Amino acid sequence: MNLSVKLGRLKLKNPVSVASGTFGYAEEFKDLVCLEKLGAIITKTITRLPKQGNPPPRLVETAAGMLNSIGLQNEGLDNFIKVKLPLLKKIKTKIIVSIGGTDAQEFVYLAQRLEDAGVEAIELNLSCPNIKYKGSTSIAATMLAHNIQDISKIVSSVCKKTKIVVIPKLSPNVTDIVHLARAAEDAGAQAVSLVNTFLAMAIDIKNYRPKLKNVTGGLSGPAIKPIALRIVYELAKAVKIPVLGMGGIMSAEDALEFMIAGATAVGVGTANFVNPHAAEEIINGLGKYLKEKKIKDINKIIGIIKT
Repeated sequence: MNLSVKLGRLKLKNPVSVASGTFGYAEEFKDLVCLEKLGAIITKTITRLPKQGNPPPRLVETAAGMLNSIGLQNEGLDNFIKVKLPLLKKIKTKIIVSIGGTDAQEFVYLAQRLEDAGVEAIELNLSCPNIKYKGSTSIAATMLAHNIQDISKIVSSVCKKTKIVVIPKLSPNVTDIVHLARAAEDAGAQAVSLVNTFLAMAIDIKNYRPKLKNVTGGLSGPAIKPIALRIVYELAKAVKIPVLGMGGIMSAEDALEFMIAGATAVGVGTANFVNPHAAEEIINGLGKYLKEKKIKDINKIIGIIKT
């Protein structure tokens, strides 16, 4: 059976990746997971300079998932290239580096440095709901993934200045994601990644305060799966480039739903916190499904939904 898929020029041995921000830099999971079995590892988002992230508390469990407001905490690009990337390169699977910036110039700088360091693919984190952009107090009003001009400029600038595979990660916190994805496609993106987390909050009724210090955070986990699935379904019909779908995927059945809806590959996120073996189990489950269905190539099920 063939489990390999392609995100633009990037060929994955199977369609299962681990989502950014849920798997660290893989080193944290090396004693728990057979890393080489994964289709791809998407790193925690890297910024040009180190970031401390948001103040705690910044993680809250919900009835069907979790809220996080980490705020892109990381040790910066130089540390990543010097310390973390050499370890990632030893893993025999594809590495997709998630990067975050404030404008096109910063994204281009990050992409060029990473390309020079031998990175094949990047995920442009345009949609983190846990940071404030451009000095504004409103996350929703200034998120890069909410602005079609920002998406077009950033994606086109990176694509023009590098030959790296560019995969922008879009936000579900919009009324119409299709025209934003088409803008990314027109600007040269080789695939799109979605969904990022949903802007949400929780309140401690004992002291009348938000449970997150940042007040709001990103909701992930099974709670968002039906919405994420609908978005992936709509988007896969609207663009010609591959869709890397994610949002509450906990099992092989969940992953299959996303692929049948049109996703070429899937990302496993919150499940990693609950079960470090989730991605491996999903890969095994996909193989078992193909065997039972007597399907030789997993690409045959992409977008075969009957409506």
